[in-house]
This record gives sequence, structure tokens and C-alpha cells, in this order.
Amino acid sequence: MEKTIKNSSSKSYGPMIIIGSLFFVFGFVTWVNSLLIPYFKLTCALTVKEAMLVAFAFYISYFVMAIPSSFILKKTGYKNGMMLGLFVMAAGAMVFVPAATTRAYSVFLLGLFIEAAGLTLLQTAANPYITILGPIESAASRISIMGVCNKVAGAIAPLILVGALIKNPDEIDQVKAQLLTIAPAQQTVVLDDLSSRLIMPYIVISIVLVGLGLLIKLSHLPDINDETSDTVSSSAAEQHNKSLFQHKHLLLGAVAIFCAVSIEVLAIDSIINYAQYKGLSFRDAKYFATYTLLIMVISYCIGIFTIPKIIKQRKALMLSAIIGIFFTIIALLIKGPSSVWFISLLGLGNALLWPTIWPLSLEGLGKSTSKGSALLIMGVVGGGVSPLIYGAISDAANPQVAYSILIPLYLFIFYFAVSGYKAGKVNLSSQ
Repeated sequence: MEKTIKNSSSKSYGPMIIIGSLFFVFGFVTWVNSLLIPYFKLTCALTVKEAMLVAFAFYISYFVMAIPSSFILKKTGYKNGMMLGLFVMAAGAMVFVPAATTRAYSVFLLGLFIEAAGLTLLQTAANPYITILGPIESAASRISIMGVCNKVAGAIAPLILVGALIKNPDEIDQVKAQLLTIAPAQQTVVLDDLSSRLIMPYIVISIVLVGLGLLIKLSHLPDINDETSDTVSSSAAEQHNKSLFQHKHLLLGAVAIFCAVSIEVLAIDSIINYAQYKGLSFRDAKYFATYTLLIMVISYCIGIFTIPKIIKQRKALMLSAIIGIFFTIIALLIKGPSSVWFISLLGLGNALLWPTIWPLSLEGLGKSTSKGSALLIMGVVGGGVSPLIYGAISDAANPQVAYSILIPLYLFIFYFAVSGYKAGKVNLSSQ
């Protein structure tokens, strides 16, 4: 039997490094979508709403696969579950080969769904792992460290992929201009060439994912189980016997995760298209997803050093929601390209949403931690729903007005930070 991690204040650097590498993988695979959306929009001749199906296909998999993932983890254990998740992701990446060959958008979407299915299994294991790895009061700080790994990977992913896809910095803008003047048959040749360039990068991604899966299998990463988790405060011990759906704070936390992922994905995945709408060339616009992710890294670093020493998890969540509302309002009101920068600055508030919601939602679950984790993972479907709504509003009105959907999402997160996090808990002291 594999050794189980006990929750203590001692630092487990080995497991932290391994899980950090997995969060790097999460970030690379997830945030490369910010480039795929405008790339597919061009190569497959899509509307904004159709292009946003990239996000929908990716994040709907979290909703579909979250509960099955929790059952798989019960059978395989967390370590083997992580390895299996990486193998499934590799299979999804390989689907890009026939998709790119035929320029079939539906097959691309299938590949993204399979990738996300593996990622769901990976995240269902890794997120509670890092939460249980130490005291619940500092969980947001540990998750923030993982967030840095995630977002650094996300920041470089679009730049690496675009470097592999285009021959010069101006090529995409040149192709757009060329398509307006050439015959349909020539357009097909040009777009087929652009699409085929995805084949080799995704073969490499698949090989890397298989390699990481084998490394996880051969590593000395110990397993965990829900029984060893002391995420239950002594005053809330009586809640162990409650049904999962009787934990009101968990249900509200799942909704908060839905809102948080909606906001985070929308700000990153739509910003390249929004920058182009505001008059920037693709050459300049392609960097804004990276800017947003790097701003999130700065915010994560602040969280690492301030939670819980200077600010408690709950108050950090409240502040993040306020920052998000403030910058969204400015982005909606300001004219010109400057508005794009305020969407990018949303990263400052968005970074700490996930790290603070997660431990506040899981506290008190005890033996139900893995099932609670699966329920929270289901909330990630927000990353697929909100871009579709945004795309529909963008096509009907314009991309700037469409960002108004962020306001109610931030407001719910603010409510969760103020009172929702303690709904149904017994004598819970403020975090």
C-alpha cells in the first residue's frame, strides 16, 4: 500500500514540485485555447460565437466527467488517476492530427473534449491533494503557488504555439488581407496550409503528456485518501455524516467556481479577438492573453506571501471581486484600445478567485472531500457557458458590450465571500 500524506505543518517539497509540474501542464493545455480561438476563427471561417465553441467543448467536459472522475479515483488512487489523466489528454491531442488534415472544426472540438476529460481527472486528483498537503488556513497560499505554475505555462503557451504555426510575425494579418482578393479555390489552399501546421505541435504535445504520465507512475509521489484529511474543524465534526448536497457552503462554492472560471476564461480567451475588434493587428493582439496571465502571476505571488499572514482567505476573495467589478466597469465605459488593457487587468483580481474559493468550499467535508472536489470541478463548466453567451452578445451587439455579463458573476462571488462560505456550517470562525 502506498504511503499516505498526513496533514501537518511540515513542508512536503517533493510532492509540491511534482504537483506543480502538473499544474504547469494544466496551464499549457488550457490557456493555449486563447490562441486556438482566433486561429480556428480564421482557418474554419467562423463567427465569434462559433469560435467560442472551443471553450464550450473544452469546459463542458469538466461537467460531464467530474463525477466519473471521482469514482475512477476511488478505484485507481490519486497517483494512478493522475497518470491515466495524462494518457487521456495525450489521446485528445492526437485527435488534432486528423482534424488538422481535414480542417474539420467538429473533429477539433472532439479532440478538445477528450483533452479536457483527461484534465478533469487530473484536476479532480491534484486540487484536493494540494489542499490536504498542509493546514487548511494556508491552503490558498499553496494553491497560489500552483497557480503561478499554471499561469506561467499559460503565458508562454500561446507564444510557443504561434511561433510553431506562423512563418513571420505579420503572416496572419497578411493572410487575412490576401483572402479578400483571391478566388475561393486559392482560399482553400491557403487555409488548408494553416490548418496542417497544427499537426506537428500536437504530436509533440501528445508525446510529452505520455512521458509525464510515465514519470508520475515511476515517481515516489505518495497517495492520499479522504480519511486522512483534517480539513474538518473540530467544531464542525458533526457534519461528517451529512449528505454531500446538505453542505450548503459546498453547493454555493460550486456556483462560485462556475462564476470564477467563467470570468477567468472569458477574460483570457476573448481578449485577442477583442483587441482586434478595437483596431489592433493580430501581431500586437496575440500578446494580450499572455499579458493577462502574467498579471495573474503577480497577483498569485502577492497571495503566496500575504495569505494567511496578512489577509485571510475570505477577505482576499472579497477584495478580488471588488477589483474585478471596478475594472469591468471601466472597460465597459472607456473608448478605444485602452479598454483592452482594463480587460487584461482583470487578471489582478481573477488570480485569487480559485485558490480562495476552493478551501472555503471543501472545509468540513472530511470523508466526502473527493466527492466535494468532483462537484467543484463540475463548476468549471462555467468556462464553456460564459464564452458562448459572450459570443452571442458580441455577434448581436459588439464585443465590448458583451463584457457586461461579468458584473453579475463578480457579484455572486462577493456574496460567497461575505456569507455564502459559512452557509450550513457549525460555529465556523472566520477565515
